[in-house]
Amino acid sequence: KKIIALILAMVMALSLVACGQTAQDDKSKDDANSTSAKTFIMGIDAEYPPFSYLDADGNYTGFDVEVCKAACDLLGWELQIFPVNWDQKLVQLDAKECDCVWSGMTILDSMKEAGYVLSTPYYDNTQVIMVKEGSDIKSSAEALLSEGGDLADLAATFGDLMTCDSFLKCFTELGGAAVDAVIVDKPVAVSYAAENAGFTVLDEGLGAEQYGIAFRADDAELCKTIEGAVAQLVENG
Repeated sequence: KKIIALILAMVMALSLVACGQTAQDDKSKDDANSTSAKTFIMGIDAEYPPFSYLDADGNYTGFDVEVCKAACDLLGWELQIFPVNWDQKLVQLDAKECDCVWSGMTILDSMKEAGYVLSTPYYDNTQVIMVKEGSDIKSSAEALLSEGGDLADLAATFGDLMTCDSFLKCFTELGGAAVDAVIVDKPVAVSYAAENAGFTVLDEGLGAEQYGIAFRADDAELCKTIEGAVAQLVENG
């Protein structure tokens, strides 16, 4: 009887261990599924090549989009692209329409002061001047910069200063000779000039800035997770 009781006790103990392990396995699967099921919503400017834009097939692509997609693949997340209204991007971020704004976005002190979480800078940018080929404007320094040399003085040298709500509209105005020159981010200008004949990018840069990713104030951990994934991508080439 003692032997039978001992065997029964051992069977019960093993059953409890097995049940406990099964429960732990189920929890691990649930945790894994929870992680893999996460959808990360990337807010972009959909008209900002080469960083974020629609390709000929109607798919979102570009440097920022591809890096984000690779980071999400590394983390096991699903990526969803959300084209923001650039003038309202932070309002839309606060409204949780997207998890971040990641689209060649200049890091500004005003954003830091407002409490937004900003990633480590990932791109150094300058502004350049684009003109039509054959333009009399040969140098941004000699033709457009005033003695002070900053952008405020530069603006004062124009007969008229026009602003557009997208770079593509600026290029259209330049192509149609409605304006003499366009001030634009260097990679955008270089990309456009490479794909469209008849435009020239002047050599001089106008000021320096850095691009980063913006997150809501309470999403510091999310920012760190994305930064960590991007760092792994850089490390593995």
